[in-house]
Amino acid sequence: MRRTGAASGQVPRRGALRLRRLAPFAGIVPFLAYLVLFLGVPSASVVAAAFEDPQGRLTWGNLHLALQGTYLLSFEKSLELSAWSAGISAVAGTILAVALASSTSSTLKRLATSASAVFANTGGLPLAFAFIASLGNFGVVTRVLAGLGWNPYDHGFDLYTLTGLVIVYCYFLVPLMVLVMLPAVESLRREWFEAASILGARRRDAWRHVGVPALAPQLLAATMVLFVDAFAAYATAEALTNGAIPLVPIQIGTLIQGNVLAGQQNVGDALGLAMILVVAASALAYARLQRRTARWQR
Repeated sequence: MRRTGAASGQVPRRGALRLRRLAPFAGIVPFLAYLVLFLGVPSASVVAAAFEDPQGRLTWGNLHLALQGTYLLSFEKSLELSAWSAGISAVAGTILAVALASSTSSTLKRLATSASAVFANTGGLPLAFAFIASLGNFGVVTRVLAGLGWNPYDHGFDLYTLTGLVIVYCYFLVPLMVLVMLPAVESLRREWFEAASILGARRRDAWRHVGVPALAPQLLAATMVLFVDAFAAYATAEALTNGAIPLVPIQIGTLIQGNVLAGQQNVGDALGLAMILVVAASALAYARLQRRTARWQR
């Protein structure tokens, strides 16, 4: 009887021990459920539909069509737009982050970070309308410059082209870069630059041999974030160009609205699959770069 009681007493203890081990992970259950419902299930549906014809049979035709003609051009334009926007914003945002980190005014830092948070989340129709009203053919800034004798549209500028989209995308990507890079810049130890100065290095040389190599992993990781953000943006480009520039998100939106040829109902899913692959590759690169950044921040 004693053995039985001891054995039965061990079961609740083991169960309680397991519950204690799982308790710290209980908080992420809603987040995981959210990911599964709103990211995992739709992604799986897109992947499955990308390999189906209208009759539900397995086919590679959707992917074949997605990599030809206008669809292939849309990938080229999307990659070009994302690369230019991310590259310019990464450089400008890093310079601003270094300037803010060097400032001794805490008020300036708070105002700059608050403004960056607002601008980084500005997009869609309001952003497109703001740029049309300011830099459009008859925008306020355009008319002021024309009144001063220099109309940008007479010198090759056009807001409704790929160059115009790059300018618009930089509006929200540069602040995002500031938010991402500011903690990394502030993590640079002052002792490193002091040691370089003692050894005779100028401030420019210290940044080139110490600051830039230390920030390089985080800089590249942040650039990947900007690239994905620009690659997936839809509403701003659609409102600004009305689909005149072939971009992958715009092509998918057109196909979802039902503007498809017979037998190509699932081409939009194939384009979505290609976007998932691009985003996944960028996410893997970001994760690896973040690991390198975490080493010197410890």
